[in-house]
Amino acid sequence: MSELTIKGKAAKAASFEMVSKTTSEKNEALLKIAEQLIIDQEQLIAENKKDLQKGEEAGLPASTLDRIMLNEKRIHDMADALRLLVDLKDPIGETLETITKDNGLVIEKKRVPLGVIGMIYEARPNVTIDAATLSLKTGNCVILKGSTSAKYSNEALVASIHRALEQTTIPKEAVQLIEDTSREATKELFRLNDYLDVLIPRGGKNLIDTVVRESTVPVLETGAGNCHLYIDKTAELEMALKVALNAKTQRPSVCNAIETLLLQKDWFDKHGKMILSSLHDAGVEIYGDSYVNEAASFVLEATEEDWHTEYVDLKITVGVVNDVKEAISHINKYGTKHSESIITESKENAELFLQLVDAAAVYHNASTRFTDGFEFGYGAEIGISTQKLHARGPMGLQAMTSSKYFIYGTGQTRG
Repeated sequence: MSELTIKGKAAKAASFEMVSKTTSEKNEALLKIAEQLIIDQEQLIAENKKDLQKGEEAGLPASTLDRIMLNEKRIHDMADALRLLVDLKDPIGETLETITKDNGLVIEKKRVPLGVIGMIYEARPNVTIDAATLSLKTGNCVILKGSTSAKYSNEALVASIHRALEQTTIPKEAVQLIEDTSREATKELFRLNDYLDVLIPRGGKNLIDTVVRESTVPVLETGAGNCHLYIDKTAELEMALKVALNAKTQRPSVCNAIETLLLQKDWFDKHGKMILSSLHDAGVEIYGDSYVNEAASFVLEATEEDWHTEYVDLKITVGVVNDVKEAISHINKYGTKHSESIITESKENAELFLQLVDAAAVYHNASTRFTDGFEFGYGAEIGISTQKLHARGPMGLQAMTSSKYFIYGTGQTRG
């Protein structure tokens, strides 16, 4: 029997127990995990250093190593986030709808856990904590499969979670980590229909596309972020500069950072050299279309692949368009339905952009960096959904629930 089958069976059995856990029991477990992370921080950092050393030897880029890294501050931030999660309303048991029929039947639609969630993700060990604790808060069990690049960190974090759960009424089998990082184990996870209710991939476009294409388990698709910022003809220069720099450079390694900047031709003719220089001075490597290339010597020629690329790095593709309609067409062709923004003083163009761009989050005169569970007031998130079924955008606690109908009668029969 494989590791996945053994842990799948254990998680499924635990899921039936989790349904009856109270909010108090779940919150107690979250607080215990927060305490245990602080107690274990030296060990966690020591194990994380093994991953960092292995990553350096493998030549992983600095942006990936940064995502893998755990330090005292990041561990304390994780613990603080868990305490905030405790304060969030538990959605389980919430009545969504009540119908009273003429025959006296009372039909109630209530939120219930999804069951067993499979989580497959790259690099970031903080996802181990986010996925585990959001699952516990919503009465779900979770089977985690991180990447080889964070193997030691993930194993240490799940060991801390288990030590904490052993002090509570929550079964430690509610959180499982697949330690086999082979491709064969990944493919088996895709077909673990007997035990998984949903599979959530979190990582780059290749990972997400592979899961969507090969999984027989229902998938909640989270977002690769080829995000765009379009600067319209009427955009204020100061605002456009501020938003563009923030959206690209504040934290380039995350999925809500922009990867493409589109500029209306008249605006570019007036201000293009300034915005290109500002990005260049901030250390951003710029790939441009032929029109942009002529404006600055430091601009590299953009290829067709660049327009599709999520760099997660200090790189950007810049193009010139004639109007908002051309910008919308470009975004709908190359975007990943994550987050898109327009800078404009034209209410008409703003409304056209917000209505016609196909994305989970659309912005007017603001940075795309706000597409985040904390920023939206949901607390922690399991990911950013870029699909349209079940959940879209930042997925907080409510997105990790399903619904169930409870029907109360007094002996009614159907004629």
